[in-house]
Amino acid sequence: MFGVILVVQVVHYPLFRLVGTDTYVPYHAAHMTRITWIVLPAMAVELLTAGALVAWRPALLPAWQVWTGLTLVLFIWTTTGLLQVPLHRTLADGFDADAHARLVQTNWIRTAAWTLRAGLVLWMLAPLLDR
Repeated sequence: MFGVILVVQVVHYPLFRLVGTDTYVPYHAAHMTRITWIVLPAMAVELLTAGALVAWRPALLPAWQVWTGLTLVLFIWTTTGLLQVPLHRTLADGFDADAHARLVQTNWIRTAAWTLRAGLVLWMLAPLLDR
């Protein structure tokens, strides 16, 4: 999800403002359908694996690492539901410059959380790579 969020945040969301007003609504609807096929399964797997690491923590990993990983995932799901989903609902009715600006701004929260999570996951993998 780290790679996906970077593409969405840096490339895709900023380009919403360049879509013509006559094609924006179908464009946004297509975006929501297509991106959901990518992000929902990936986010679900991420949530399940983060939970599994807490439930069945490998001895090599400190408890704080797996709990931090799960906390970041839950934070991402929460911000998605509380910030991004309502803004996308507003944008589904037509381009709204304020909603778009808030979408881009608040999505930096998820981008930062997924960046931290990616670093944490790499850190958790490091002991396995040393073997």
